[in-house]
Amino acid sequence: METRRIGSLEVSVVGLGCNNFGRRVDAAGTAAVVDAALDAGVNFLDTADIYGGDGLSEEYLGRALQGRRERVVLATKFGMKMDEQRQGAHPDYVRRAAEDSLRRLRTDRIDLYQLHQPDPSVPIADTLGAMDELVKAGKVREIGCSNFSPAQLREAEDAVRPGGARFVSVQNEYSLIHRDPEQGVLDECERLGIAFIPYFPLASGLLTGKYRRGQPVPQGARLTEDRYADKRSEQNLDLVERLVAFCEARGHTLLELAFSWLLTRRTVASVIAGATRPEQVHGNARAAGWTLSDEELAEVDRILAAA
Repeated sequence: METRRIGSLEVSVVGLGCNNFGRRVDAAGTAAVVDAALDAGVNFLDTADIYGGDGLSEEYLGRALQGRRERVVLATKFGMKMDEQRQGAHPDYVRRAAEDSLRRLRTDRIDLYQLHQPDPSVPIADTLGAMDELVKAGKVREIGCSNFSPAQLREAEDAVRPGGARFVSVQNEYSLIHRDPEQGVLDECERLGIAFIPYFPLASGLLTGKYRRGQPVPQGARLTEDRYADKRSEQNLDLVERLVAFCEARGHTLLELAFSWLLTRRTVASVIAGATRPEQVHGNARAAGWTLSDEELAEVDRILAAA
C-alpha cells in the first residue's frame, strides 16, 4: 500500500479507526480486525482514551498488538471527558493521560499523541510544553491535534517554544458529505506543513453504498441510531444516488470514490475508517486505488455543488 508522512512517521494511506473496539466489537473481534488490517498492508491505527468507554479500545488494541507492536504506527488521543477528574489539557493531566494510555496499550511509546479537542481553559503553550516533555522522554514520537480551527492551528504554531515539539497533524471530520476543512483548515495545513487526517471519511457509513433510496436500512448499522438521523436526510440520499451513478458509469464503487477523492488532497496523509469485521478492512484497503482524472474531479465537484 502507498504511504505518506505525518511528521517523521510513515503511514499507510488507509488507516484503521479503532472507535468501535470495546463498544461494537469485543476483544476477539478486535484481534480479528487488527489481523485483517496488517494482512491488508494497513499500518496506521488510530484510537483514543475515550473509545469503548474508560479506555477499553486501547486495552483491546494493546492485547491484539502483543508481539507485533513494531509493525504499526500507533496513534491515540486525550482530552475529552473520561470522568470528572480525567479530562482537559492541563499539563498535569497530559502526563497522567499519557501514562494511562501507555499502560492500556501495553507499549513504551505512542507514535502520534493527539489533543482530542481544544481546551479553552488552558493556554495552548502549557499543553504543548507537557507534550514536548513526553517527546523528550521518548514516550511519544510526534504530537498532533484534533477538531482544531485554522485560528487554533495558528495559535498553536505560534506557541511552540524554541526546540519544542509542534503539532505535525490535525484530525478533523472530512468527507464528500462534510467539507468544512475546505474553509481554511486545509490551506493552513499546507502553509504550516501539517498533515491532515480525515475522520468519518464515509460519513458514518452513508458513503459505503449500503444506504440507498427505496431500500431497507441494514439491520444494526450505525445510521439506524437516532443521533445520525440527519445523515439520512432526503438531500443526502439524493446525493448518494447521484454519486453512485457517477461511480457505476466508470466501473467503480461509491466506497472507492470516498477514499480516493480524499487522497487527491495534497495534505491528506491517511484516511482512517472504522471497521467491525475483517471484510470491511479489506474493502477499505482496496478502495484507495482509483486515480481520479481532472475531468472526473470536476464532475464530482459539480455533483456536490448541485446538492
